[in-house]
Amino acid sequence: MSAGVPEPDPRNTARPAEGVPPGETPPGESSTGTGAGPYRPLSRGWGKGPLVLICLVAVACALFFLAYAVMLNL
Repeated sequence: MSAGVPEPDPRNTARPAEGVPPGETPPGESSTGTGAGPYRPLSRGWGKGPLVLICLVAVACALFFLAYAVMLNL
């Protein structure tokens, strides 16, 4: 058994009237480049506000589950 690329179904190939002759690959999209604009280096990163908020939520969740565990044992 061969693992090669199967031949395309002749009923599904492009017709010359559509602009691409049989056996040729149509051109790709023009918007596939890697550059989406001028290069801007990354800034400092996360601000202190969101990090403090995330840490407070994590500590609050940890305290809740710790209190819940203590209440289950009583």
